[in-house]
Amino acid sequence: MGSPLRVWRLSTGLLLLVTVSVFCILVKLGVWQLDRAEQKNAWQATLSARQAASELSFDELLAFDADERLSGYRLNVNGTPVNQQILLLDNQVFEGRVGYLAYQVFQISDSDLQDSDSNFQKQPWLMVELGFVAANIDRRILPDITPVPLSAIDLTGRVYQKQINPLSHQLHAEDGNVMRFQNLNLAALAEKIGHPLAPVVLQPDSIPNLALPKPWTPIPLSAQKHQGYALQWFTMAAVFLSLMLWIGWKYLLKATPESATRGTNSKTTSKTTSKTTSKTSEDQ
Repeated sequence: MGSPLRVWRLSTGLLLLVTVSVFCILVKLGVWQLDRAEQKNAWQATLSARQAASELSFDELLAFDADERLSGYRLNVNGTPVNQQILLLDNQVFEGRVGYLAYQVFQISDSDLQDSDSNFQKQPWLMVELGFVAANIDRRILPDITPVPLSAIDLTGRVYQKQINPLSHQLHAEDGNVMRFQNLNLAALAEKIGHPLAPVVLQPDSIPNLALPKPWTPIPLSAQKHQGYALQWFTMAAVFLSLMLWIGWKYLLKATPESATRGTNSKTTSKTTSKTTSKTSEDQ
């Protein structure tokens, strides 16, 4: 076993290492949340600028790079529903109610891709959001939604893209006149219906004879939320540091190597006694 002084030094060093490590992790988490808040503020500014800009045509929308984030752009198109099928995105919440976002697929008629039959076949269809509808308590009962008639209409609104969740991105579509699916994976949905889809969903300002509410949440977690989380992490760091300083101070007061000191004093006393005894013997 090591000397008491060595044990005291090791325990003190370990306590210091743990304190610094945990404190740095907590502060780093707070800084990360502040960075996320800055990103959200920048994205909100981008969305506001896009909302104030002029409306895009369908061809202009398709001209963007594949990796471009397109949420927030205004779009004006003339289109006709491909069919009367309603698509329902499951597990949506709006104003405290659980339900679905309803969609219908449209064929856009004011696009340059219609100049030839081959281009017409390649032209992507467009997913159009009809709005939110509450779910029935019995999941076997799907909501009854009147689809948009098969005639051309003008649609103006904003577009959005939902981020793909890497842990749950499968479509899980249920076949039928009303298709219920679990994730807005446009690539998988295009494969399901057998035709390319535009990389965005159009949320029109209004649809004739249809007045369903249309939730708009391009930023699920606001910058203010991230700032609040950052404050929590920084507070935890401050409390943890204060607690560990208090514990360390109490530990130093109690665990000052008294045993080592006693050992040193014992050796000193022994040497003194020995010298005294030796001197006494010489005197005799």
